[in-house]
Amino acid sequence: MNKKDLRLDYKKRRKNCSPQFLANASLGIANNALKIPIWNFDYYHIFLPITSHKEPDTSYLLSILQGKDKNIVLPKVSNQELKHYLLTDNTRLKNSSLNIPEPVDGIEIPIEKIEVVFVPLLAFDISGNRVGYGKGFYDKFLSGCKPETIKVGLSLFEPVEKISDVYENDVPLDYCITPEKNYSFVSE
Repeated sequence: MNKKDLRLDYKKRRKNCSPQFLANASLGIANNALKIPIWNFDYYHIFLPITSHKEPDTSYLLSILQGKDKNIVLPKVSNQELKHYLLTDNTRLKNSSLNIPEPVDGIEIPIEKIEVVFVPLLAFDISGNRVGYGKGFYDKFLSGCKPETIKVGLSLFEPVEKISDVYENDVPLDYCITPEKNYSFVSE
């Protein structure tokens, strides 16, 4: 399937998710995250969900990161690209014009410090390619990260066989976590 069709299909699937499914799936994703080898780093970039789009609730992952005393970095859209801010006790959040919870201000973290990125997506395939909302924010951000930065997708659904229109600038995932299982796209 191509990205356009996958976007339509998976937005519809999400729309039909019950609050109970979303809560259980988000908890399953957080529990499965503990099973992949990503916990020896310091700086973790995580998105806050757009609740109206029924994205996975990342509060469970946030609790894990805080419990492990990790540096948590949140994105903010600024001039058509992502800026990155450290989550602290003083961080104030506000919904952007795209309805994304974002830090108002704070300590900006350079992209070179980020070691693990939890990536939002609508769908992914068995090769680690992902379909986002089509704005390109994450592909631009991920292409600027260090090559060794670990990219972890969070998906409510299992993968499709193949995304037919993967582009040269698309950045593949290293892992994708679903409520049911983990997928690894790195040679170990």
